[in-house]
Amino acid sequence: MPENDPPEAPMEGDAAPVMQGLAVLEAALPTLPLSPGVYRMLDARGEALYVGKARALRRRVTTYTQVARLPERLRRMVFETRRLEVITTGSEAEALLLEANLIKKLRPRFNIVLRDDKSYPWLMLSEDHAYPQIAKHRGERRKGASYFGPFASAWAVNQTITALQRVFLLRTCRDTVFDSRDRPCLLFQIKRCSAPCVDRVSREEYGELVREAKQFLAGETPSIQKRLAAEMEQAAEALEFERAASLRDRIRGLTHVQGSSRINMEGVGDADVIALHMAAGQSCVQVFFFRGGRNNGNRPYFLTHAKADITPEEVMESFLGQLYEDLPPPPLVLLSHEPSEAPLLAEALRIKAGRKVELSRPQRGDKRAAVEHAATNAREALERRLAESTAQGALLEGVATVFGLPDTPSRIEVYDNSHIQGANAYGAMIVAGAGGFMKSAYRKFSIREAKGGDDFAMMREMLERRFARALKEDPTREGESWPDLLLIDGGAGQLSSVRAVMAELGVDDIPVVAIAKGVDRDAGREWFEMDGREAFQLPPRDPVLYYLQRLRDEAHRFVINTHRAGRSKSLVKSELDEVPGVGTLVKRKLLNHFGSARGVRNAGLDDLVNCPGIGQSLAKKIFEHFHPA
Repeated sequence: MPENDPPEAPMEGDAAPVMQGLAVLEAALPTLPLSPGVYRMLDARGEALYVGKARALRRRVTTYTQVARLPERLRRMVFETRRLEVITTGSEAEALLLEANLIKKLRPRFNIVLRDDKSYPWLMLSEDHAYPQIAKHRGERRKGASYFGPFASAWAVNQTITALQRVFLLRTCRDTVFDSRDRPCLLFQIKRCSAPCVDRVSREEYGELVREAKQFLAGETPSIQKRLAAEMEQAAEALEFERAASLRDRIRGLTHVQGSSRINMEGVGDADVIALHMAAGQSCVQVFFFRGGRNNGNRPYFLTHAKADITPEEVMESFLGQLYEDLPPPPLVLLSHEPSEAPLLAEALRIKAGRKVELSRPQRGDKRAAVEHAATNAREALERRLAESTAQGALLEGVATVFGLPDTPSRIEVYDNSHIQGANAYGAMIVAGAGGFMKSAYRKFSIREAKGGDDFAMMREMLERRFARALKEDPTREGESWPDLLLIDGGAGQLSSVRAVMAELGVDDIPVVAIAKGVDRDAGREWFEMDGREAFQLPPRDPVLYYLQRLRDEAHRFVINTHRAGRSKSLVKSELDEVPGVGTLVKRKLLNHFGSARGVRNAGLDDLVNCPGIGQSLAKKIFEHFHPA
């Protein structure tokens, strides 16, 4: 549900605003086609109020002109409409796919919106190397690799990688580490890697392990276990006891993996189990991902929507469209509620997947039990969220009381920075509100101008960039991106610097509070500084103090992690990165041949030409880069 409700619909007799929105729709009707498509209702600022799909655009929009028959939610939507835009499509199924895409992109206030900015982790098996590597992967896929998933969380994919290490002894190290090894690492010692880096396993034997791992990920676990058992018996009969023990350990690992899943469904390969629970005007959808018959974990999704007249079937349909906008749909989707237009949705998913996608609401058996288990998880997750929201609301009210704010803050922004004597300087902003930490709103700042460890200058640059963007994107402050309170890690000097920056930007009406540990650096006895008040402390066991400490510590954790990542990235930079035409592959060849960037820099032209994979033209470029004279 949106935090800021739209204006109340006008009372009868004050129809001018409604008539204005109605006139927009009526004026557009003669130009609308009777073909399928998607329509967007926009407000006075040009922001999307609602995105919908239709089999016949003109007929669908006509229903919105019959205001007396509309529920209150849709009347308010018509009241705010100032422009209508349409996009025609070849079929209603294509319109449904486009609708889901636009809802995720525009997040209209009157649609059911899936607010999930997290990417899904996958398991990657590299295939462009003689000894493939297994690794966790997010983001765009690259050529020369196979991908398995999706997984619900990083924890789930890490568990699978551990299983692949224990059972199939596949390597997880990067290619650069693999190429530089001259003896086995600890993973070989604890029997989680076959050490192909030092030829403890032949290429053919490692290829067989890779093939078995793919079979495992495809759900062929019983056949693998049977084959390993037969090999173990043969090894024991041949008195190869060390090999037999190794096979025994692999079988035990496979057995452990089979018994570790909380839900198992016989005869199901790739499927998603999706269950919905609604309460107190909010919805939670729990999704369990099954791939190759294995449970790849589960994830709860919380939806925002108007609470009055939305049915579970409508929520499920909108959710599925947005979920599979980012993910490839599996062949089978098991549901707790049948979508309002299930055949149309199944056709849309078929178009997206390029094969049949079955939507099923099971009535009995293991599939029904799996859906009920997911529904229980959805109910419990929503109950926890409602309880946390209640507690969070009380804390935010306490913050308003402590700092004398006019209203309970719905968005608190906390700022901190990190550097080492001015080097690798980074700033960070974390955001908290009624739902807890809003991690999708976190921001990192690579400090560009402020140098030399000047914390005041770093904070100035960070705030200038943050609020210059806010003023550009939402100058009227009608959106949800403006804070109600700024919390700064520092004392009176930092507060004074921040207030000066805010005054220069013309946004000095936002309350700012500085939090400092004081001269004795005693956590729990923090001092708070704000305009118009003497520095003060809160009682040591005050829940509001604990909450403010959590905000400060979260900002500190986030900026430290950002700084470490940036510092690590700068440490692995090479002067070869600045040579035109030298990419990752060429750089690897040069380093393998010359041993270091210094060796490349000191090499003669003939030496560079003789490097494998470096031709005459590229060798000349590299030589001229280091010897411009």
